[in-house]
Amino acid sequence: MVLTSFLLQCGPFPDLRALASGDIDPPVLLGAESTSSESATFHFNEPVKPVDGSMALKPTIQPSAVLCTGNELILKFKDALAPGAEYYIESTVADSTGNQTRFITRFFGFNPRVPDLVINEFITQGSGSHPDIVELFVKEDGNISGVCVLDGTKDSWSQSCILPSVEVLKGHFILVHFKPDGLADEINEMENPADSDGNDSCDTAWDYWVADGRGLSGNNGVICVYDKPGGTLLDGVLYSNRTSSSDSNYRGFGSKKMMLCADEIAAEGGWVTEHELSAPEDAVNPDNSTSTRSICRSSDCTDTNSKSDWHITPTRGATFGTPNSDEVYVRPD
Repeated sequence: MVLTSFLLQCGPFPDLRALASGDIDPPVLLGAESTSSESATFHFNEPVKPVDGSMALKPTIQPSAVLCTGNELILKFKDALAPGAEYYIESTVADSTGNQTRFITRFFGFNPRVPDLVINEFITQGSGSHPDIVELFVKEDGNISGVCVLDGTKDSWSQSCILPSVEVLKGHFILVHFKPDGLADEINEMENPADSDGNDSCDTAWDYWVADGRGLSGNNGVICVYDKPGGTLLDGVLYSNRTSSSDSNYRGFGSKKMMLCADEIAAEGGWVTEHELSAPEDAVNPDNSTSTRSICRSSDCTDTNSKSDWHITPTRGATFGTPNSDEVYVRPD
């Protein structure tokens, strides 16, 4: 019978235990960064070597040396990479047993002159004429090339703005517009801070527009500034109108994503909490803010990384591109 014939043709399965006990997992790329002006480092979960002839970089640039040290692959360059410039690498690497991984990733030219920056003023309850915006204050001279402003944290973000190579001076203001109208006069300024003419642009501040920006979360969010994508946190702010009793699953934050963002900014030293674990009560409450009642620091830019640094200005008290107002909104009874 057919069934009998089939069974007679079946033999024992091959013994694959020896194969399974070996290393059959390909290496995993964990991250990429430039750690000096003439080098880029790629972090893997195990030691790797590049496969000959597999490496290509854009813009086209040839490394002068390729070093394999521990779990790191390091590229050395004869000439300095452009500070903050975006580079792409495509390559194949292999581990000690021959397992291979093909990867494409980006890294940014090292910027040794990133200035000290703080988030100084912001609006999350924007309108058509006054859309969501974040102001940075420059606390020392430097170059903002590669500085990354995020709606979220480096591990969990929804919108980003990577700033171009521009020399800034202590006392300058930088405006990041999170909900552009897509107009031609919304110019990312490179040389003249008066070039842009979009909504709430300022002739005395540097204006930048988030590509396809959708605006910030109105009531519950995190804004962070890093020295480069995936880099070191320069400043951050946590805002929420929720309470610990708003939900039982996420300590009141409403979602796992928001809860983890709050924990991340606290773990990086960007936000001080009064609770053992981050809670909505630790955040700046945006409830009384509007499109003209901004959330801002004091005029002297006091920064203790906590909600005590912030207040809401009176109606039409927003001061984007100029020193902050110390007037505080008082809700009428």
